[in-house]
Amino acid sequence: MQGVLHVSVRTSACLVALAWAVSSVAFSQTVPQAPVSQPPPKHTILDPAANRPPDANDIMLLREQQVKRKNFDAANLERKRQLNEDSALLLKLVSELNTEIGKATNESLSPELMRKIEVIERLAHNVQQKMKLTVGAAI
Repeated sequence: MQGVLHVSVRTSACLVALAWAVSSVAFSQTVPQAPVSQPPPKHTILDPAANRPPDANDIMLLREQQVKRKNFDAANLERKRQLNEDSALLLKLVSELNTEIGKATNESLSPELMRKIEVIERLAHNVQQKMKLTVGAAI
């Protein structure tokens, strides 16, 4: 009987050890492990301020810049139109003066020709000033 008791104690001890091993393995599998993750980067690629929607002040500034740009373009178109008209008039007056000087027989110029020369001079000066004029929009 002692042999049977000794075998049953040994078998019970093995069963307890086996149960403990199985329960510890099962317990370690059921406990959720925290996933190993890398820390977030300190610097992101995109600037958060770059993706924000424009506020009312930004929209107002954008509209003001658009109005200034339109005014700038309109002023330049008007200046170019005036330059074309004045240049055509200047060319016409100079060609008329040239034919009148060619017809004149004496060395002195008549008062009428002097007035025409003054008109041409003023017009040429105005064209020159308009060509120098730079209309810039403050953007």
